[in-house]
Amino acid sequence: MATLTSAPAPSQKLDRRLVTIGVVVVLGAIMSIIDATAVNVATRTLAEDFGASITSVQWVLTGYMLGLAAVIPVTGWATERFGARRVWISALLLFLAGSALAGLAWSMPALIAFRVVQGIGGGMIIPVAQTILAQAAGPARMGRVMGFIGLPMLLGSVAGPIAGGLIISTAGWRWIFLANLPLGVLAVVAAFRLLPSSQGRRTSLDVRGLLLLCGGVTAFVYGTTEAGRPGALDAPRTWAILGAAAALIALYVLHARRGEALIDLALFRDRGFAAAAVTNVVVAVALFGVLVLLPLYWQVVRGHGPLATGLLLAPQALGAAVAMPLAGRITDRVGAGVVVPTGIVLGLLGTAAYTQIHADTSPLLLATALFVIGLGLGATIMPSMAAAYQALPPALIPRATSAINTLQRMGASVGTTALAVILQHEITAQAPGLGGAALAPLPDSSRIAVAPLLATAFGHAFWIALAIGALAVVPALLLPRNARSTSG
Repeated sequence: MATLTSAPAPSQKLDRRLVTIGVVVVLGAIMSIIDATAVNVATRTLAEDFGASITSVQWVLTGYMLGLAAVIPVTGWATERFGARRVWISALLLFLAGSALAGLAWSMPALIAFRVVQGIGGGMIIPVAQTILAQAAGPARMGRVMGFIGLPMLLGSVAGPIAGGLIISTAGWRWIFLANLPLGVLAVVAAFRLLPSSQGRRTSLDVRGLLLLCGGVTAFVYGTTEAGRPGALDAPRTWAILGAAAALIALYVLHARRGEALIDLALFRDRGFAAAAVTNVVVAVALFGVLVLLPLYWQVVRGHGPLATGLLLAPQALGAAVAMPLAGRITDRVGAGVVVPTGIVLGLLGTAAYTQIHADTSPLLLATALFVIGLGLGATIMPSMAAAYQALPPALIPRATSAINTLQRMGASVGTTALAVILQHEITAQAPGLGGAALAPLPDSSRIAVAPLLATAFGHAFWIALAIGALAVVPALLLPRNARSTSG
């Protein structure tokens, strides 16, 4: 009992200093998230403006993802070496430089190159934000403070397509990038003035681990991105890239077992951290798979445009906004082992409704199911992230953040690719005459004729997403159930 009552009361509250830090990091984080999703609705406009093929334009998205994937594993070391505030500001400045250059791009190759620069900056923003918040919060407030970064991640993923559609229709695609500049400058100024300074410590860079892990993760993300394209699974090149990625990651594991490495594998010996890491990976696979299916259903089966689709996806963000503050508070009281399994069950219930989808399913029913999915996400992602940090000393948080975010990125790539491939397979099985044209815009008369078949294909794909999500229950049950005892 003494250990519970000896902690000063303020340490259990979200005091003004911690809230200020949260607002500052959210300011930068939400900018990068909205930008990343807003660009997704601009591909057709970019193809027309530059006279480029859709395949070339896809590299605008792929280049960003490759830059992001390449830098995440090294973020923990950089934070330790230079200090979190310095790395955070550098990441923002790099992201802003990439944004400005992308907004001024004169050709498709230039735009792709500048998107890689953006991705390198954006890849550091979220992990460093999580590190800053986790170190400032301490174990007793970890669940609540993780909501600071979790809520804008979910809201931004919905707001991005809406913002992108509005910007393209009113100001042109260049302002998707240029609009980052005023908000980014504000975030940099706020970081200089309000974030606590942190001293780095001299620590050597694991160059061999850097080459192996960053190369492996980048190859993995690129390989899975390529595998999601129609017919790519039959190409030897795709499997060669994925094989190279697997080899590099396996070599990194062997390397890391011999001493201090870029990401310390000893972190996974802690049961709470390992359970949280596996839960995050499985949830990322299911979540990003569902995020592929949802907008495509509204566009391909129901014929809605990007702006209307973004608005129809808003109930998910609303559900997360409702659940996340409550989930964080309960996590700090009773542990993630109670909250996260409940959130997963909610997410499964919402997804189950989509397995019964038809071409004319009530939008109100789908919005309600999506709201329930949002409730589940709000009670799953950040509470499990908080559980990963609660048992760790502050010095290990930077590299733990790199490990979790690297695994999440890989899980997201698997989910996106797997559900895209499964959906294409199901569409081919249900409507073989369409082939690869099913995911392209169809004339209304053609779309209405095949809509029931397409809806059946989507329903089958949602069954796969449901099965993947159910796998997350197993590691979630291993999460700690007494948060305060870990902080005491």
